[in-house]
Amino acid sequence: MRLFPEQLDRHLADRLAPIYLLSGDETLLVEEAGDRIRATARRSGCTEREVFHGMPGFDWNLLTQSSASLSLFATRRLLELRLPTGKPGTEGAKVLRALSEHPPDDTVMLIFCPSLDAATQKAQWVAGLERVGVLLTIKPLKMGALPTWIADRMRSRGLVPDADAVRLLAERVEGNLLAGAQEIEKLRLLQGAGPLQAALVESSVVDSARFDVFALSDACLAGEQARSVRVLMGLQREGVEPLVILWALTRELRTLSGLAVEFERGLRMDQVLAGIWERRRPLLSQALRRIGTRRSEDLLRRAARVDRAVRGAADAEPWEAMLDLVLGFSSAPTDGIGNLPQNKLF
Repeated sequence: MRLFPEQLDRHLADRLAPIYLLSGDETLLVEEAGDRIRATARRSGCTEREVFHGMPGFDWNLLTQSSASLSLFATRRLLELRLPTGKPGTEGAKVLRALSEHPPDDTVMLIFCPSLDAATQKAQWVAGLERVGVLLTIKPLKMGALPTWIADRMRSRGLVPDADAVRLLAERVEGNLLAGAQEIEKLRLLQGAGPLQAALVESSVVDSARFDVFALSDACLAGEQARSVRVLMGLQREGVEPLVILWALTRELRTLSGLAVEFERGLRMDQVLAGIWERRRPLLSQALRRIGTRRSEDLLRRAARVDRAVRGAADAEPWEAMLDLVLGFSSAPTDGIGNLPQNKLF
């Protein structure tokens, strides 16, 4: 069964499927959908939870064995599987097909992966999971939908914003939902429930002038290597989780990789950036002059290495691997022009 995100709550109020496959690149929306499924699973008796990461080299027998074993402490349990690449490989696909054919009676499976391309959506393992469970595809918000999302989220937190307050925050986060959610929580803590005016939003934004993951992303995109390293060090001192930083950097790299591919298909800069927030176009345009498909793919591989280091699956210190990623992201190309076709930049 396929569901739209707005249909999830009604579905969960009616029943709980044995398997959920959540795909999407907007981390906040995907994780919050997962939170709602987890909450429903807990209410249904799933008090035991196991999490698996389907990285390269993952032993898929562990998932098979866990799904086949009986829980000693709970009537039901929740098994979570995270597929960072969205591709389980031959062995993983075989295991997932088997689970879809014979889902355990006492188990709810929750699978997270990035947006699935057209070919992967037709794969047998996806079709099997969809047949017995739910496929929930979560797409990024369109630019024009952000103010409505912000206003709705504010009201759900007890805030009653005026139009200028919503507009100011939408301009501040520029499509970054995680940043928007964080600002809304801060505003709720600052003033509590009730009317919210633009003046408080503006002062709150000024007060938040500190090192943050979005400043790091912007510095890397702008090719400001010294500033990028300085911000990274500030984030480390503040105790920011490496995976939060990695999420922000990977999000920008995936965007750049997709834009670079469009260049190679023959589109001009203005055509490629047509769907990007206007205020971010100069920054992304500048980054595209340095980073093309080959470099973006290399940087995504470095990002995967950081992920493995953070999770203890690679012989590397997480912050050293993160520094290597940031240095590569913010550096100038050795040939000075990246690898994009120069006659298509304008």
